[in-house]
Amino acid sequence: MLHGIDVSSHQSTFDTNGLAFVFIKATEGRSYINPKQASQASRARKAGCVVGFYHFLWPGNISAQASYFVEKCASQKHDLLAVDWETTGSGTRASNAEKDRFIREVKKLRPTHRVMLYCNRNFWLNYDTTSYAGDGLWIADYVTAGKPRIKAKWRIHQYADRPLDKDVANFSSKSALQAWAAPSRAALTADEETEDVADAADARTAEGAESVEDGA
Repeated sequence: MLHGIDVSSHQSTFDTNGLAFVFIKATEGRSYINPKQASQASRARKAGCVVGFYHFLWPGNISAQASYFVEKCASQKHDLLAVDWETTGSGTRASNAEKDRFIREVKKLRPTHRVMLYCNRNFWLNYDTTSYAGDGLWIADYVTAGKPRIKAKWRIHQYADRPLDKDVANFSSKSALQAWAAPSRAALTADEETEDVADAADARTAEGAESVEDGA
């Protein structure tokens, strides 16, 4: 497992010692841009970390939000992109269909980047209906690192949120993560997409059973 963190404008600085990757909040809705994202990304890059950017999704105007994200985030070649799907400050949330559409829109706009889904365990078990996570699932569940309580395949696990968000990535080495994130590998082949659909169907069946069992 590789260790990483995710940060927003609240983290003016952060320690990169021992980290393999850093995710940075770039945008939210259609009006917010993290003013510190460029300096945060520079700090992570200088430390040799794989860098990712995420967009906090609001309901509605999905195409506009996707365009806003890719145009305003400080991403470079090989950077990961993600959508943060959770309850907004207004108590609303984007629908499952809107989440799926946003990921697909970003993949169209940035076809050589990996595009991931971030959500917490509650959203994955109770609001998701398609198991579509783009190129990989980033799941939040505050338990032992690397042991999120889901049956679906995942790439990153956010296991703590204090003193800041801490994550582990399911890769054997930093070079393996870098290779996965590389644009030359970012576009899924038709065979891989077929495999993903089958995996998603199996995962959804398993998750449904788990949700009923534990009342999640």
